[in-house]
Parts: sequence; structure tokens; C-alpha cells
Amino acid sequence: MSETPHQPPITRLLGIMARLRDREHGCEWDLAQDFASIAPYTIEEAYEVADAIARGDMADLKEELGDLLLQVVFHARMAEEAGHFAFDDVAATISGKMEARHPHIFGAESGTMDEARWEDIKASERASKGVASALDGVALALPALMRAEKLQKRAARTGFDWPDPSGSEAKIAEEIEELKAATSDAAKLEEAGDLLFAAVNFVRAHGIAAEDALRAANAKFEARFRAMEQLVGPETFATLTLEAQEELWQQVKKQS
Repeated sequence: MSETPHQPPITRLLGIMARLRDREHGCEWDLAQDFASIAPYTIEEAYEVADAIARGDMADLKEELGDLLLQVVFHARMAEEAGHFAFDDVAATISGKMEARHPHIFGAESGTMDEARWEDIKASERASKGVASALDGVALALPALMRAEKLQKRAARTGFDWPDPSGSEAKIAEEIEELKAATSDAAKLEEAGDLLFAAVNFVRAHGIAAEDALRAANAKFEARFRAMEQLVGPETFATLTLEAQEELWQQVKKQS
């Protein structure tokens, strides 16, 4: 498919995907894909967008946003081929949703949008879909920490929540003891999950997103560990005693 002089980029991208999925002249790999096989790539691209943002790399962010957009186009193309919906339907749906969620901008309402009003609107959307539980619609594919926080927030809106952080703090202490007392692998797994869930609840009570906090902690640990390796060399570091490694760790901590 040749590019016309003033072809909008999104039109060009849609045309590329149509060509790749052409039954007679398309790409064998692209034709072999379905929603399930592409889904992991969609998740991966979303994480790569987040990584570019965290690194403040705008050139990389531009590229990663394009990769993520390709995933949307890919899914929409497969849906169109199956007679479900097309890319324009996707764009129209999100446009309508955003207008409905911002009546103070696009509707007759005036003023600002607070969190309570925002949640009321989303609750109405769920009700229109026949949602039976306050927890419906929390995607199973979300990272576990993020999903735990969303489940807790949904439950909290029904009043099911600790009145202050001390409740979740006590729950953490309780879960630690239960994990220590667990004997079977199944019990240890269950109690470890309960402990992590309680920890998410505790940091949520302090206004912190657990996923963001752990991502930052991972980055900090990685930077410090790499710094230790650079001080003595990766191969030498692995031969050091734990005490010597701890000394390096403390040295790096002071420098960071």
C-alpha cells in the first residue's frame, strides 16, 4: 500500500495493519495471531511506556507509545475481521466515555470534578452494564499489587475499610505471625499472600500506591547493587563474604 502525499499517520498505520493481515498477501506471523496471543505483547508495551516515563526518556516514550498504539490497532483489526467492531468504534467509545465522565466540561454541569463525583459516574457506568458487585470490573490481568489496591479501594467505597492506618498495621503483625506458624507449603503461600495484601492496605492508608512504591524500591536496589559491582567488579563481588558485601552496601547507601 503506497503512502499518499497527505495521508494522516493513523490512516497509514491502519493501512499497514490491514496489509499485514491480508489473507492472500499478508505476513504469515501477523495472520497467525489472535487476541490471546497478542495480549502479552500489549501488557509488555504498556510497561515499556511506563519505564520510558520513569526514565524521563521522551524519545523512547514516543517510540513506546507508538508500539502501544500498534497493539490497539492490531486488536481492533482482528475484531473488525470477526465482525465485532472497528478502530473507529474504539475511538468513538472512549470519546463518548470521556465526555460522559466530564459533564463539567462537556455537559451542562459547572465547577470542578472531585473524586467522589468521578467514582459516582464510573459506578453508574458499571450499573448500566449489569454489574452485580462493587468489585466487578477489576481486571484479572492487572499486576497483583495494583489489583489488590483497586479491590481495596472498591471495598472501601462501601464502607468496608479500616477507619485509620492502625487497623492495617495490626493486621500486618497478625499475618507475620501466621506466616511464621504455617507448616505446609499451601499454608505458607496463603499466609504470604495475606501479608502482602495487608501491606498494600497499609501503604494505601498512607496515600501511597503500592505498585509505584515497589517499582521505586526495585530501581533503588538495582542501582545500589550495580554500584557495588562496579566498585570491585562483578566476578570479585560474588566471592566476597556477606560481611564484606554489607560494608560495600553501606558505602553505596551513603553515596546515593
